Amino acid sequence: MENNTIEKKEETIKEAEITRETSNIASENKKDNKPKNKLSIKIWLIIILGMFLSSILGGFFGFMAGGFSGMLSDKLKNKVENKLGLNNNQQQEEKGSIFREESAVIDVVEKNSSAVVNIIITKDVPKFRNNGFNFFFSPFGAEDESSRETEKQKVGGGTGFFVSSDGMIVTNKHVVSDETAQYTVITTDEKEYTAQVLARHPSLDVSIIKIDGVNFPVLNLGDSSALKVGQSVIAIGNSLGEFSNSVSLGIVSGLKRDITAGSGYGDSEKLTNIIQTDAAINPGNSGGPLLDIKGNVVGINVAVAQGVENIGFAISVNDIKKTIEQVKNSGKISIPYIGIRYIMLNEEIQADNSLPYNYGALISRGEKITDFAVIPGSPADKAGLVENDIILEINGEKVEKDNQINSTIASLSIGEEITLKIWHKGEEKEMQLKLEERM
Repeated sequence: MENNTIEKKEETIKEAEITRETSNIASENKKDNKPKNKLSIKIWLIIILGMFLSSILGGFFGFMAGGFSGMLSDKLKNKVENKLGLNNNQQQEEKGSIFREESAVIDVVEKNSSAVVNIIITKDVPKFRNNGFNFFFSPFGAEDESSRETEKQKVGGGTGFFVSSDGMIVTNKHVVSDETAQYTVITTDEKEYTAQVLARHPSLDVSIIKIDGVNFPVLNLGDSSALKVGQSVIAIGNSLGEFSNSVSLGIVSGLKRDITAGSGYGDSEKLTNIIQTDAAINPGNSGGPLLDIKGNVVGINVAVAQGVENIGFAISVNDIKKTIEQVKNSGKISIPYIGIRYIMLNEEIQADNSLPYNYGALISRGEKITDFAVIPGSPADKAGLVENDIILEINGEKVEKDNQINSTIASLSIGEEITLKIWHKGEEKEMQLKLEERM
């Protein structure tokens, strides 16, 4: 019994020791778990923060990469579309540019057409009669008599434009050159006016005519010296003498051209400092305005090259401004002259004639026996200029293609004294010359 009791106590003691050991181990485990839990939380926080940052950075760099690749793809797309002519943006820009240019032209035409007029040329011509029986005696039905009666007939037409509100009109001299003809101006509202020729320029293909009335629309005169080759210009005129206020668009093809213009009746005229354009200029357009894209007059349509297309010519508006003011103030055109015929020198003429200069104006007679090199009694004759003299400078300005004698003298005043540098019989010298009015 005692032994059993002792054994049970021993077992109870062992179990108590085991229980204490277990509780000690558990308490030790609890102590050990506290730092481990703190470490785990930090790790998880680091992991979560890392994932958050990586997602943000990944999105940012993905966006940048996508944008860059998009730019590359857009550039590649545009390049391909440009090659194939499929670029919509470019097409829209081009259409917009074309639309703006067309709008500008339309605005110019609408604002300025009313200042452009048709000029109708009529003349008394013989009226022919046929007795009606000639056919039986002549297989060609020839007219057997001509009456002394006359009738007015339209014999031509041209164009002009208002330069004053009281009816002063600029046109070409060859349009109103016939002193026996009558001239009628027709405005855009179809009203007809009898025109009077005020003045015909002696050296330019320009005339001033006038109609009675007030408050006529006037064109603004621009600056032809500011023109550039390639600049857009608009021609308005009475094309073919039938189609009033016809409009054509072109560009300035050349500047300071020298041409010889013929009228078709055997006479011709030397024109200098002329504007060349590819805007369509037809018979009947003569005297009409050549406008810039702002609606300013930069030239007066004067001629067209025969046998070719898209070569028309206009007188520079700067060459006629003085003429217009003279007629407004005095009712006539007064221009100075020196009284010579000349040939502009260049390298080819210099080489062919063994001359010492490739610039200047060589005083030379014309083809006819009456075409004197120096006109008798002229300022040049009085100053002592003779045939084969070369005029090198006028008032210190070199005489050359872009600065010819006619245009230089026309810019000066009657009675003005000028200094000429000339080559005379093998030596250079200077002389004074007083300008006189051309009669």
